[in-house]
Amino acid sequence: MKNIKQLIIASMLVLGIGFMATPAYAACTSGVDCINDGLEATGGTGGSKDIGPIIKDIVNALLFILAAVAVIMIVIGGIRYTISQGDSSSVTSAKNTILYAVIGLVVAILAYAIVNFVVDRLT
Repeated sequence: MKNIKQLIIASMLVLGIGFMATPAYAACTSGVDCINDGLEATGGTGGSKDIGPIIKDIVNALLFILAAVAVIMIVIGGIRYTISQGDSSSVTSAKNTILYAVIGLVVAILAYAIVNFVVDRLT
């Protein structure tokens, strides 16, 4: 057990010294320079602070999730409508499920249009 601990500690020391001796760390004179060098190395832009595309991406992702949920709810409502066997309360419940899913989808599309309109006007 003692030998395993010594091996782990020696490996960590060797890896730590190896990482510190790499040229990426040696070229940095300050923390800001290191961050900018890392951004340039990964293809990022260090000076871009435009939030418009970020908001659009978030809204697009949320709209995709909401649309998927709405489609699933419409399918569930359709299945409930099909297996209701004429029971008026089950039919009403299934119709309400479909109706609310469609209304939610319409509200989400309108919200998407409003957010894109506002972001385009601000940027």
